[in-house]
Amino acid sequence: MNSWQTILVALRAILSNKLRALLTTLGIVIGVAAVVAMMAVGAGAKAQVQEAFAAMGTNILVLLPGSVATGGVQLGFGSKPTLTWDDLRAIGSEVDSVKATAPMLRTTTTLVADEQNWTTTVTGTTPDYFAIRDWPMTLGEPFTQPDVESGAKFAVVGQTVADRLFGANAKPLGTAIRIRGIPFRIVGVAAKKGQSSTGQDYDDAVFIPVTTFAQKMQGGLAKFLQGTILVQATSTEATSRAESGIRALLRDRHQLAPDRDDDFSIRNLSDIAGAQEQGTETMTLLLASVAAISLIVGGIGIMNIMLVGVTERTREIGLRMALGANSGNILAQFLVEALSLSVAGGLIGVGAGIAVARWIAQSFQWLTLIQPHVIGVAVGFSAAVGIVFGIYPARKASELDPIEALRFE
Repeated sequence: MNSWQTILVALRAILSNKLRALLTTLGIVIGVAAVVAMMAVGAGAKAQVQEAFAAMGTNILVLLPGSVATGGVQLGFGSKPTLTWDDLRAIGSEVDSVKATAPMLRTTTTLVADEQNWTTTVTGTTPDYFAIRDWPMTLGEPFTQPDVESGAKFAVVGQTVADRLFGANAKPLGTAIRIRGIPFRIVGVAAKKGQSSTGQDYDDAVFIPVTTFAQKMQGGLAKFLQGTILVQATSTEATSRAESGIRALLRDRHQLAPDRDDDFSIRNLSDIAGAQEQGTETMTLLLASVAAISLIVGGIGIMNIMLVGVTERTREIGLRMALGANSGNILAQFLVEALSLSVAGGLIGVGAGIAVARWIAQSFQWLTLIQPHVIGVAVGFSAAVGIVFGIYPARKASELDPIEALRFE
């Protein structure tokens, strides 16, 4: 028998009992479908984390004030202003790996435009804020440094604020809005940013010059900056170096003894993003590993059914050997049967996995990404399972004695 004849005989044996073949491959189908679907969900979750942090900006550090001890009580970060305007200027000028800095003074208040009102976050900052976050305008331009120095009453609004106050597709450039009763002129509408990984709407915000914010919204704190500082490193590789440089500079400026804790906090968004991605990957691999167990169970099912097939077809095997088939022909026939069952199950499982992934995306509004290399690995693994678990039944069939096989009842 040549290879083509061996394949035809194996396929004819499978098709002679379609229901048994379907039930035999069920474990493989479930395993491959679960692997494809879980990996698609995991890849989608990872992409969402990357998108959320990309929206925040790259090479970003956030400096928070606070964490001081008063009367033996340790206060948390942000509980007391410890960063100064001089600290902000020193970070930008004295740390080589820092590209840009921007203060962020925030409050939540109600905006009024004509007869509409909307409560949102108002942030006092500088033009560098939009450069650090890589945040372009869809309409107009952000306020400028001269606007900051003069305390101009200009505002940049996010897309959500623009839609709520003026309606979808409106062009509110030059329109006046009132913030705490103070009129501001809209000079720019920021491009849509979307949501953070925690669900915060980046576009539900208004930005005004930091000097105007300090004078009209917050009140003076003299030298202290009552907010946070956004820092952009010169590159991704320089982010950790910038963090170390800023920490050393601030400890020196705040005259902190070596045995004292920092009176500020530095958050590295790259580290946070990496931790979230690692957690997502770990969970995805865990789910995929659990799903892969179904492939092993399916392989055991194939081996059991093949052993039953050897017993049922003992006389057929003896007859083939008597007519000239050798042990290699019989071994190849049963291996082809096992491989065909597992590959067919893998292909059906791929289709089922893609369908499940799309159903999850539609039902739960989750992002799912079908990865071609995962499909290839899943089908290849199912084929390997078929071969591994088909070897024992195939060897058992090939080692039968033709005379004893013909006498088998």
